[in-house]
Amino acid sequence: MHCFFEQSGTFKREFIKLGIPAEDYDIQNNFGETDHTDDLFKAIEDAYDGKPSLWDNITTDDLIVAFFPCIYFETIQMCYYQCTHNNNRHKPMTGRIDDAIERIELRTKFHILIYKMVHDALSRNLRLIIENPATTPSFLIGMQNFPNPTFIDKNRMLRGDYYAKPTAYWFFNCEPTHGRSFQNDKVQKTILNAKPSGKAGICSEERSLISPDYARNFICDFIIGKEQEHTERTLFDL
Repeated sequence: MHCFFEQSGTFKREFIKLGIPAEDYDIQNNFGETDHTDDLFKAIEDAYDGKPSLWDNITTDDLIVAFFPCIYFETIQMCYYQCTHNNNRHKPMTGRIDDAIERIELRTKFHILIYKMVHDALSRNLRLIIENPATTPSFLIGMQNFPNPTFIDKNRMLRGDYYAKPTAYWFFNCEPTHGRSFQNDKVQKTILNAKPSGKAGICSEERSLISPDYARNFICDFIIGKEQEHTERTLFDL
């Protein structure tokens, strides 16, 4: 397992607990869990251009899970384009227009990068799963600027996460398994006093964290097809 854009170690640790070797890749190492502090954007570009990159060390027996940065694809960005966002309302209209232009340019850059990442995987016959928020309107989903997601997990709390956070997943060169590791009997989890990042357009690390329960349940339900003891059976399973 190669966990791209993950530095918390959450998915990595759950894969390892299930007996699957896994490593984290991210340019930051704020949690002390990043195994490869690589510039993944450069690696994507290099692989696309046919240059040596970390992609050369990934085989067709491996699987990549990429938590691709969603900053410029999310619904909240629309307020920047409309020049109505609270974060820059103190600026004159010309300043808000400058911000909109900058974000459109960055959105285009990230849009091209996510396409190139898929191209890198498909051209090498590698298995790839991409995660991104499914709030609408979304630049990738609601506006149809990317292939349709394989499925959307509409309420992550049912699988033990901290927040509902509807999330889209794209499976390339692989198919999801289908499990029901619901945890309705569990008390709702919260991250107490989660602080914002302090930087416009960027989610804080605390608020972007995925719970270990959700990571384990997602892996068992959609990647390895493993039934767990707390699985909620329905009449359709009998």
